[in-house]
Amino acid sequence: MRDFQFPSRSAVICANAAAATSHPRATLAAVEMLRAGGTAADAAVAAGAVLTVVEPQMTSIGGDCFVIVHDPEDGLDCISGAGRSAKTLDVAKLRAEGLADIAHDSIHAVTVPGAVAAWDRLLERHGRFGFDKVLASAIECAEGGTPVSPRTGADWKKAEAELSRHTGARHYLPGGKAPEVGDMMTYPALARTFREIAAKGRDGFYKGRVADDILAMLQAEGSALTQEDFASAQAVPVVPVSRRYQGVDVLGFPPSNQGLAVPLILGMMERHGPWQGDPLDPRRLHVYLEAVRRAYAVRNRHIADPDFMELSAEDLVSDTTVDRLAATIDPERVAPFDAVADLTGSHTIYLTVVDSEGRAVSFINSLFFAFGSMRAGPESGVLLQNRGHGFNMIEGHPNCIAPGKRPMHTLIPGMVLKDGLPLLSYGVMGGAYQAAGHAYVLSHILDYGMDPQSALDVPRVFLANVAAPGTSVVEAETRIPAEVVAALKGMGHTVVPAAGPIGGGQVIRIDRERGVLIAGSEPRKDGQALGY
Repeated sequence: MRDFQFPSRSAVICANAAAATSHPRATLAAVEMLRAGGTAADAAVAAGAVLTVVEPQMTSIGGDCFVIVHDPEDGLDCISGAGRSAKTLDVAKLRAEGLADIAHDSIHAVTVPGAVAAWDRLLERHGRFGFDKVLASAIECAEGGTPVSPRTGADWKKAEAELSRHTGARHYLPGGKAPEVGDMMTYPALARTFREIAAKGRDGFYKGRVADDILAMLQAEGSALTQEDFASAQAVPVVPVSRRYQGVDVLGFPPSNQGLAVPLILGMMERHGPWQGDPLDPRRLHVYLEAVRRAYAVRNRHIADPDFMELSAEDLVSDTTVDRLAATIDPERVAPFDAVADLTGSHTIYLTVVDSEGRAVSFINSLFFAFGSMRAGPESGVLLQNRGHGFNMIEGHPNCIAPGKRPMHTLIPGMVLKDGLPLLSYGVMGGAYQAAGHAYVLSHILDYGMDPQSALDVPRVFLANVAAPGTSVVEAETRIPAEVVAALKGMGHTVVPAAGPIGGGQVIRIDRERGVLIAGSEPRKDGQALGY
């Protein structure tokens, strides 16, 4: 039962359909699409497109997209829209030029956008409408204008100085400055691009005027991407990894995505459970953080483009792996283990929609860092992602940059099945935090019986950059009680205040016994859940 004296909001409970996104206008677009006869797939793309307009620091059609769909007729369908590096990339030349890593603002961090290919596949397989109808709300927002919301405005200010040094400033720094909260913003160039896609489908993005505009800008700065790289972009079906937890099946999105870290974390927590009582019990947080540290060490060592991995995803989430890692956790003290890479910066949107026919869509779309590469086509207005920053330059490592390769991805759409049917369609954003956030929020629901909104409201902790193996530096949000911070320090964690809110998420629970949907939306963002 919710504590009505706590400054939060109630979960949204409805009987037919529901949508949860990080911005009210996007949630409204999803609901409007559903009420117009569209499926959850149509609604998800409509909302995702609107978010590229109202949260440009978070997402773009110049980014990547991953989706899990459960269709009552076709069953489970997982779509990977991960873009690749240039097929003609000369890695030896990069090394000769002294490139030791792929910096977040490097032109080589720009990979082929996979989002439009993923949207196209999602609509073709699970939608009723075409791009012309599902992009209408985004076009309206881009042409007619939209006011800057509070969280978006705060993020925009932080990115202003760096954005001003790149081509994205032309469209996203009016007058050379970030807009204020409440300012109206229009995006005529982006609206024209949406209209091109509405008229020509995916070819309106990957070929012709839009692609030529983007590639001319990229190549002028030294990118190896070509028309062939764009024209051959694909979204592909993938098979999720799965692990039982509390009698349900938790799906993890497979590599090159970090999704398998979710069942790894939950598996280690299960070995040290059961968990009940206070979710902020220091012992529970300690075991959770130690499990995260170990899961991320596995991620950093092994997850990459699946064509280059040394071990399979199934091996990495097996009982043998979980048992071995869980055995290294001391439930009372920090135990030495590998450091977690500094991949905390990320700007992403996650949304979920369930329609009246029982179709569930878990949908995530991202640029990676704020405004991605901060580069945008001068005439198309399309911001480009910097996902190539996820590569490394370590020779022999499975995630080392190479031609035509997908980088290790932080994006994770989530779904939990009970008796083969969706119980939860959910996701938690936040770069490297995503896998840890998925496990944290799921545990609140499955171990503590919380509704989706209450599960998202719980104060969060996460690992900051670890300076050396064996250390645990923890960021804690301001609502973590002082006595909990003191207890974690006593266990060997170094605890520092979080620089800002940790992550963001959306959750829809499908209650089949009562025939209702229960939805929650992240309080750390501007969004909301709606249903009818």
